[in-house]
Amino acid sequence: MKKKHLTLVLFLVVLVLAIGGGVGVYLMNRTHFNDGYVNGNTPGNLYNEGLVCEYDGMIYFANPSDRDRLYCMDEDGTNLTKLCDDTVSFINVDEDYVYYIRNNPGSSGDFSFLTFNTNSLCRIDREGGENSILILDEEPSLYASLVGNYIYYLRYSESDGSTLYKVKIDGSGQKQVAASPFFTSSASGPYIYYNGIDNEHYLWRLNTGDDSTGMLYGGNCWMPTVVDDATVYYMDCDSNYAIARADIATGEKTLLCEDRTDCYNVWGDYVYFQRNDAKNPALCRVKTDGSGYEVLTGGNHMNIQTTSEYVYFREYESEQTYRMPHDNPQEIELFYPGIVHEE
Repeated sequence: MKKKHLTLVLFLVVLVLAIGGGVGVYLMNRTHFNDGYVNGNTPGNLYNEGLVCEYDGMIYFANPSDRDRLYCMDEDGTNLTKLCDDTVSFINVDEDYVYYIRNNPGSSGDFSFLTFNTNSLCRIDREGGENSILILDEEPSLYASLVGNYIYYLRYSESDGSTLYKVKIDGSGQKQVAASPFFTSSASGPYIYYNGIDNEHYLWRLNTGDDSTGMLYGGNCWMPTVVDDATVYYMDCDSNYAIARADIATGEKTLLCEDRTDCYNVWGDYVYFQRNDAKNPALCRVKTDGSGYEVLTGGNHMNIQTTSEYVYFREYESEQTYRMPHDNPQEIELFYPGIVHEE
């Protein structure tokens, strides 16, 4: 009788431990969903490959010191932490996760309209760790943008080419949203603003609540950035790709400068942009009202990224990364944060 009682007790103990372990694994592996329409990065950063993202006082970035692998740090460069060995771009961050496009050397898949290859849309815990990486899509992906609990992104396949897709942040609910590969960078709340690709370059808005679309402004836009659902900044195809600002409600347009532009980023009261000039290229900025035009540094640059304190950018030929403070752009410095070596 005692033996049967002891066997029953041992069985119950093992059962409790098994259930407890299963619950522990579930709690550890389950996805933490966002409560509202969280956006993962700024439009300007994502248009410029999303190499930097600021969240909750931390900077998440593709470290130029370590082959663009995923790192984080404080704004002043302290507490440098390596999150994983993936070479990354199009970084998005929410309260629990970092989302990114994996762009490791030797990856396969080629977008015909791009100059580099990519593979895999991924998610990793904000604390990092290779064992926390979840692949959301194994196919070549680009222009990932977090909106609420979905990532909207461009996906390439040999059968369909490049098309707009979405996938839930736990990897479920993958769906093609549109056959056209329009930019997903300019997201605000539940909306994604984009220019037409196939027949026109008007400003459109995608409502991610039901994936419905509507045309907002009939300008000839390229890479629009919408602020407060009222003002749009864009490269004006009718004006040699100079930066323009337009009131969406009235359609009134203002050219902020006359320079042909390669890339730009709107931050606060300024628009930072690369001036395309064969004899005198330069990184410049102008205030959003068109005043205060400044040449910041000569030469060809790309990947203009902004945080609350700094502007990060890369020299085109050398691909060296620099940064400068918004309030003192004359203090340009080489951005070389260092490497964290694994023990």
